[in-house]
Amino acid sequence: MAPRGDSVNEEMRQRSRRRIMRATIDLVDQRGYAGTTLTDIAERAGLARGLLSYYFDGKRLLMQSATHRMMHQALSGALAELPPGASPEARLARAIDTVLGLAMDHPRVMRSHLALILDPDTGAFVQDPEQQQVGAILQGLLEDWGAPDPVAEHGVLRSALMGGCIGVLLPGAEVPLAPIRADLFGRYGLAWELGRPPQPLPPERERPPTRG
Repeated sequence: MAPRGDSVNEEMRQRSRRRIMRATIDLVDQRGYAGTTLTDIAERAGLARGLLSYYFDGKRLLMQSATHRMMHQALSGALAELPPGASPEARLARAIDTVLGLAMDHPRVMRSHLALILDPDTGAFVQDPEQQQVGAILQGLLEDWGAPDPVAEHGVLRSALMGGCIGVLLPGAEVPLAPIRADLFGRYGLAWELGRPPQPLPPERERPPTRG
């Protein structure tokens, strides 16, 4: 039997990495970060436990990489659903709604991801390949939207999105999605009806009139 070529070996490695990251998201969704072990992840992925250490330097880095992959897939899929002639504003609106939607649909995953980043003892923002692809998507959207400095504006948008996710996820003090979305859309001059609105009208327009 002829030995496998480098391209085949690389594809097998990437497939294993994807299985590990997918298993991580599935398990953390169900059990939370603390309740998920590397052994659990290996079993769910159908791989030997030692392979996890080969591909990822610890559970924390695996969690961040898996979350970045989830975000990359969600953004790519959501933007691909738009018609070819969609405006820059429509595309940026869809991206914002997609990230906020992940916080609503995967609260345990997103809480764990944010907690790991913000932990002063172990936290660090991991710029892995998946994160870099997310950054490239957002920077491209901002450039099309007309940002003078898409790289710098990406940092602002990323921080605003993180803040928005924290707002809807903060245990015991959650903020409704609509005002968080309204604030983000206001920053970029986006019409409320773009993207996937959580309610028909912006929050301020749904308030009953004040009686004088």
